[in-house]
Amino acid sequence: MHTITIANQKGGCGKTTVAINLAASLARECRRTVLVDLDPQGHCALGMAVPEEQIDLSIYDCLLRQVEGEPIELTRVTWQIAPNLDLAPSRSNLSALEPRLSNVEGADQVLSRLLEAQAGRYDYCVVDCPPHLGLLMRNGLRAADEVVIPVDTGFFSLHGLTKQLVSIEQIGERGRKRPAVRVLANQYDVRTKLAREILAELRNRYKGVVYDTIVNFNTKLKEGASFGQPITEFAPTSMGARDFQKLAREIMSGQPVSVPTAEILQHVERLAADAERLLATTTSLVDHQRQVESAVDSGPSAGLDTEPPMSALPPSVVSSSRIDRLAAATPSRFAPSPAPIPPLKTAEFVAPRSDDPRTVRPTSSKRDGTMIAGPDRRIADKIEVIYGVRQEGEVAVFRAHNPDALEVQLAGDFNDWMPHSTPMRRLSNGDFEARIRLNQGRYRYRLVVDGRWSHDPRNPAAEPDEYGQLNSIVEVAR
Repeated sequence: MHTITIANQKGGCGKTTVAINLAASLARECRRTVLVDLDPQGHCALGMAVPEEQIDLSIYDCLLRQVEGEPIELTRVTWQIAPNLDLAPSRSNLSALEPRLSNVEGADQVLSRLLEAQAGRYDYCVVDCPPHLGLLMRNGLRAADEVVIPVDTGFFSLHGLTKQLVSIEQIGERGRKRPAVRVLANQYDVRTKLAREILAELRNRYKGVVYDTIVNFNTKLKEGASFGQPITEFAPTSMGARDFQKLAREIMSGQPVSVPTAEILQHVERLAADAERLLATTTSLVDHQRQVESAVDSGPSAGLDTEPPMSALPPSVVSSSRIDRLAAATPSRFAPSPAPIPPLKTAEFVAPRSDDPRTVRPTSSKRDGTMIAGPDRRIADKIEVIYGVRQEGEVAVFRAHNPDALEVQLAGDFNDWMPHSTPMRRLSNGDFEARIRLNQGRYRYRLVVDGRWSHDPRNPAAEPDEYGQLNSIVEVAR
């Protein structure tokens, strides 16, 4: 678990707003996140619509019991706010913790011990500190792997930042680990000359420490807090939501990339073996189809002589289950829609030979007007299903094969990477489809399957992003 502490001794710099929306954005990126409120004002609970009168146990009880015996696990006080997001709220009684632990040795490490027990339950822990250097802030700094200092681009911000950096350095010298310290430009108003000058001074004075991400001044952030919702729920397409999504991804990019497990590697090997068998099956199928077409063109008797018996066909051609696997593994393609289909020819029937026990079924038409023999009609229909993405005029058709999924969404350049704005429609066969009208150009996108982000496995066009993951690519032509 990576612990991120939001701290600044200067008030009014937006610490709680940053803590709430950063935690929500990490959870939106499918990272299991817990937000710990160390501020006795309890604004995290207020900003997430958790009524204080309904809070029986709080972070105060967890910290106090770590010292006075009968420890309480963090999970007993957490509230689930959203998928992958929990809150450990505080109440006004948290202000009584410092007097009670003032003479206890190691009192500034109580939070560290509490969070160590949750290391396997969460990916990220975000800690919101009070705006003064006391026991609570020292606990947050001692537990941190990374300290984020929000700095509003105002006149007193540089002075407060200098004092905060000195405090962190002193606490780090007494502790076993030194957290990484980063500065976040917050509440930035590009319209004012003062804000631009202070941002330039921040970047010049603290090179390599200031985040590339800037949280711009946005009224939606304050409105969301008043409604008890993080920006990811209140206004997911707003500038504030985009800023915090970018911040979450910048923080995630600094973490080690997960190593594939042995189970995943074995699954990849099985997929590679299936691909090789698929290639051999497809080659046999194409050769057989050409023989049938040649037989139809030559006449009924010639067709019976050249068509191989059913027993000679590969098992994968006859097996319906194998046909389903063949359709699911068909590589995606993105090409302009085919030319208008010509009128279908009348189905042709071939009279069976008297010594042939097989019944020859009527042929069906291909798109070019030629005929496909009856036994292969189901195979041809399956192959026509195109997964991934394709173009139909000005419309991009995205299709995913996820029969076990409850929800599939699209996120990409075309919707500001907000998956909730583009849900895919479930089809009767269990597939998911979305049709989007796109202008000419190149777009990156990803699939979000039941909250899990991934590239489109049916689209071979992909490129890595700055976070070590893959984005699928679609190019729209005119």
